[in-house]
Amino acid sequence: NAIGFNTSSALLLDGDLVFAVEEERLTREKRTRKFPIKGVSESLRTSGLRLDDLEAVAIAWNPAINLESFSAPHSERARHLGEVFYSVPNYLMRLKPDNSVLLTQQVLDFLDGSRTRIYYVPHHLAHASNFFFSPFEEAAIMTVDAFGEKHSLTYSEGHGNKIRMLGSQEFPHSLGAFYSTMTELLGFQAQSDEWKLMGASSYGDSERYYDKLCSLIQFKDDGLFELDLSYFNFYLFHRPHRYTEKLCALLGLQPNIPEQPLIQEYYDLAAATQRATEDIYFHAINYLQSMTGLSKLVLAGGVALNSVANGKLLHKTPFKEVFIPPCPDDSGAGLGAAFYAHHQIHEKPRQFVMEANYYGPGYTDESIQQHLQEKKIKHRVVSDPATEAARLIASGKILAWFQGRLEFGDRALGNRSILADPRDVSMKDRVNETVKYREPFRPFAPSILLEFLDEYFVDAVRSPYMENVFPIRAEKQDMIPAVVHVDGTGRPQTVTKEINPLFWQLIDEFRKLTGVPLVLNTSFNLKGEPIVSSPQDALRTFFTSGLDALVIGNCLIEK
Repeated sequence: NAIGFNTSSALLLDGDLVFAVEEERLTREKRTRKFPIKGVSESLRTSGLRLDDLEAVAIAWNPAINLESFSAPHSERARHLGEVFYSVPNYLMRLKPDNSVLLTQQVLDFLDGSRTRIYYVPHHLAHASNFFFSPFEEAAIMTVDAFGEKHSLTYSEGHGNKIRMLGSQEFPHSLGAFYSTMTELLGFQAQSDEWKLMGASSYGDSERYYDKLCSLIQFKDDGLFELDLSYFNFYLFHRPHRYTEKLCALLGLQPNIPEQPLIQEYYDLAAATQRATEDIYFHAINYLQSMTGLSKLVLAGGVALNSVANGKLLHKTPFKEVFIPPCPDDSGAGLGAAFYAHHQIHEKPRQFVMEANYYGPGYTDESIQQHLQEKKIKHRVVSDPATEAARLIASGKILAWFQGRLEFGDRALGNRSILADPRDVSMKDRVNETVKYREPFRPFAPSILLEFLDEYFVDAVRSPYMENVFPIRAEKQDMIPAVVHVDGTGRPQTVTKEINPLFWQLIDEFRKLTGVPLVLNTSFNLKGEPIVSSPQDALRTFFTSGLDALVIGNCLIEK
């Protein structure tokens, strides 16, 4: 994924995913737009490969779609000769009455005889290709985000190693852009802080603004929708805001000042936004099911990160099984492009199913110990890191946990995590105020042993990637107040011994000490920074925050 926010790279080796990382984790630049050259280089280095060894490179954006309209300023007056790559197809496409392009290819033949073939895959087709690493042989597929080339939502159907697109919603009618507009109106950063709107929505009363927001949405019989664009500026990319004064007048509410605490009106607007978003979301998903008749669904695109909506999906739609990858947003689009090239273009059979997301850089205990010794950092080598960590958490310590390979996706799932005792009612505020430095209304997730999921949650399903929010049983809420949101829900990560045995052991040891089979889990980073990747990142974050202890490999550091 080399276009837009959160660029990333992934490597498939003989059809198996062997490496994947967001570029921000390596550059330490949150939500970077830079080409993911560090990730590409690291994936080749760790796999012992060179560029020449690659059968193909796939990019999750097809610029030919952006050339359907001839642009004289770009094609006639190239700034440098490299832009011939743009101007030649832009001219030739004028000769086609229907110049819509499904796929673009580029081949570089080098003087040494090597060849690099590049495929430019349409953005939403790359998202839809998350189907290829789902556990389903056939499924309905919906992608939904702000926009990719000209689409903001697509319907597809996947069978074996083929995907067929069935329909689409074109930008500027966009659910992702609608949600981002409201994120900005609340004083948060659009295309970055949508999590905050989702967390704030539970503190509000949707009735205050719901009817007004609904007046801007027209539902279509084909499962799609249209927005009254006179209230929005997000499709006019040169404008300073995504909303218009007309929207503010309709709501009777001025935009919140960034960094200002929310007042009740903004919480109510967040609640109404979440409710209206779910209306559109389920309207589209229900139509897709009626169109395909399939019982399994794959969701991708940035909107698929809305875990509050996802937790209601099996109750609000006829689908029986859902796969939402840990990277449904643009960070996983490049991965989808690679699988599209492997299966759809090269027609290779499917063999890989994503069951975990630990595909980034990893560090051995020996290399970690050597780093600590070189930096003269006082530490203690422990024979049983999981048991030691569980003891510290149970004693009230806020613990950083750095193990194995870095997670791929926005959520830390037990390899680059900050962990704490969910029984302590003050722990949420402690972590927010002294470690994460973030808003007090944002919830923390429980990482729970899968075998205890039904004991603590109502109508919950396996959620290895924290992709769903479910109600926490009333009789359990007082036992784990630090991970109970204001509305009585939680966003669990279900942990299994097979997928992450060390993290499973930590939680199980905590259970033996406390009787509670879950821990508070949040990502190992500070506000405004990417999740830590290297031991150096971990140490800097540890020593510049209110963390009490760090278990890094088999080494323990305490303050």
